[in-house]
Amino acid sequence: MSGTGGATRVPRFGVAPSRVTAAIVLIVVGLVFAVPLVALAQFTFRQGTDGSLTVAHYAAIADPVNAATYQPVFDGLGASLVIALITVAIVLLVLLPAQIITALRYPRLRRILEFVCIVPITVPVVVLVVGFIPVYQIVAQVFGSGAWTLAFAIGIVSLPFAFRPIAAAITAMDMTVLSEAARSLGASWWTVTWRVLLPNLRRGITAACFLTITVVLGEYTLASFLSRTTFQTALLLVQSTDPYVAAIFSLGALVFGFVLLVVIGRVGAARVGTARVGAARAGTARRSRTKESA
Repeated sequence: MSGTGGATRVPRFGVAPSRVTAAIVLIVVGLVFAVPLVALAQFTFRQGTDGSLTVAHYAAIADPVNAATYQPVFDGLGASLVIALITVAIVLLVLLPAQIITALRYPRLRRILEFVCIVPITVPVVVLVVGFIPVYQIVAQVFGSGAWTLAFAIGIVSLPFAFRPIAAAITAMDMTVLSEAARSLGASWWTVTWRVLLPNLRRGITAACFLTITVVLGEYTLASFLSRTTFQTALLLVQSTDPYVAAIFSLGALVFGFVLLVVIGRVGAARVGTARVGAARAGTARRSRTKESA
């Protein structure tokens, strides 16, 4: 139980790990992720098999002589960024409205929507490609064979990763109460969505967009089987010519994904901090009114 204006204390189950145990777990997990990355970074500086280090591999990327050799990587990266932009648009314009409408008007359909969005993660991508091949024969006739058309297929593959963060944000807030309160004050549905619901869903939307971008940059199977040039297929092509440069771009993609995760954490921390400040101010104001009325 809590006092007037206090926060409700959530009961804890089990024994909390000690600081030593938590530190050991963090160190082990950190080594699991850090050792491959450090080895990959060290490989990008390696000069032959004698163990010496050099920055010549990084300089070779900017050398005009090698422009033709490394051009497929830049073309594939540009195609992947376009695919990521279209896929994020699909998430924001299709998945997000569907989840909001389901939560507000059709809560009984939430389980069905969740099942449809989670199914792609249970099916191997190779199996999905077999079903996409005849579909993309028609897509190629209508829209052409550009790499951007992969956004339709990758949008399906990224559904589970985009659905969960938005669903968690919706669960953490009472959308029905907030929307009804705003409507009772005369706000239109557009105002309710833009000024009330979306700001509270900011963390989930940001996480969904960033995870979608990460999925797009790491997708290889769909592009390979559907004969499209993307970042991953271009890396495989360049690797046969210069494995060092392919490792440099792979390391850059991993660092980019790590930065996205850090940004998600920062956005979430800022959101939690703002909520705590607002709750503290509301509690102070409530206690002041109680004292005045007494």
